[in-house]
Amino acid sequence: MMQKIVYSIAFVFGLSSMTAQADRYFPGKGTPWESHIPAEVGWDENALQLAVRFALDHEYSGPRDLRRAILKGFEREPFHEILGPVKKRGGPAGMILKDGYVVAAWGDTQRVDMTFSVTKSFLSTVAGLALDEGLLRSTDDPVSGYIWDGTFDGTHNSKILWSHLLQQNSDWSGSLWGLNDWADRPPREGGLDEWKYRPLREPGTVMEYNDVRVNVLAYSLTHLWREPLPAVLKRKLMDPIGASSTWRWFGYDHAWTVIDGYRMQSVTGGGHSGGGIFISAEDMARFGLLFLNRGNWDGKQIISEAWVREATTPSRPNQNYGYMWWLNQPGERQWEGVPESVYYAAGFGGNFIVVAPEEGLVMVLRWLEPSEIGEFVRKVYRAF
Repeated sequence: MMQKIVYSIAFVFGLSSMTAQADRYFPGKGTPWESHIPAEVGWDENALQLAVRFALDHEYSGPRDLRRAILKGFEREPFHEILGPVKKRGGPAGMILKDGYVVAAWGDTQRVDMTFSVTKSFLSTVAGLALDEGLLRSTDDPVSGYIWDGTFDGTHNSKILWSHLLQQNSDWSGSLWGLNDWADRPPREGGLDEWKYRPLREPGTVMEYNDVRVNVLAYSLTHLWREPLPAVLKRKLMDPIGASSTWRWFGYDHAWTVIDGYRMQSVTGGGHSGGGIFISAEDMARFGLLFLNRGNWDGKQIISEAWVREATTPSRPNQNYGYMWWLNQPGERQWEGVPESVYYAAGFGGNFIVVAPEEGLVMVLRWLEPSEIGEFVRKVYRAF
């Protein structure tokens, strides 16, 4: 039964079997994604089937109506509401690539779903594209030297560097689009007064996951590029890697700014108030494959290898976090039994892009119970 699940789904989505090759495969735009039968590349088919069955059996426990899941998941946040587009999700889906070839696929890999904080890894990549383009001189530059509209005024905010925003350790203080930084994922102790008037931490010293500050990064990059970030991402990265035309990147309904006389939306880096990137598993896999190949796509350098290295370097306050990529380094989020070189993008509801550079692997998962991701990856490793 398990073999039928893995290979019949691969057939439905146009995945063809071929003999093993040493070189990496880069799927062309709109072409069927080529695959390997696991046994052809020395994988244990039964062990791989167990990993796929595990993903199917451990679907995210929240409702498929993501409006309900969002409101329940972030109910501790004062004043929380949905401000951008939301879409009901599909069932579990995913892909496992070895050197670009599919060795397993399950569920509807072409379905477009919300991806929540996986968006952050795309957002940080737009910063890398700006660095490659020369729009950003260094991630060690103060953001106030580029964005001078008051967003980074004041004794504290003026000290914030681009790297601090990318590593989520800026402790930026303020409000954006009517949302206060202190109201996003507040501490479990205290109340409004304690949260509002907390002592600010020196930028670069404490990592704190905070969507308001991530959206400040998106806003700043929009002004740096002087155009909407979805247009930048499409032109500079998604089109060159052959992504489909189905993905979208949304902001909040009221998050609009004017640059050079043009009104444009400032997108979000996640979806916990709606918005973010809506995308298929196959397009997520292309993004992961680009990073696996250190920014190179079939001989063309899309984003610099230096950026991929910098983005996946541990930050000082949190060894498990780089530039909006999670790192399997020693710490609270390390997956035991998995190499420390592995890194991944992660989003609410169990959305993941896992990159294993030493093994040439990319794993994409949609709607896996988040606490089970480490065990899933371990099962994949047992298969080879």
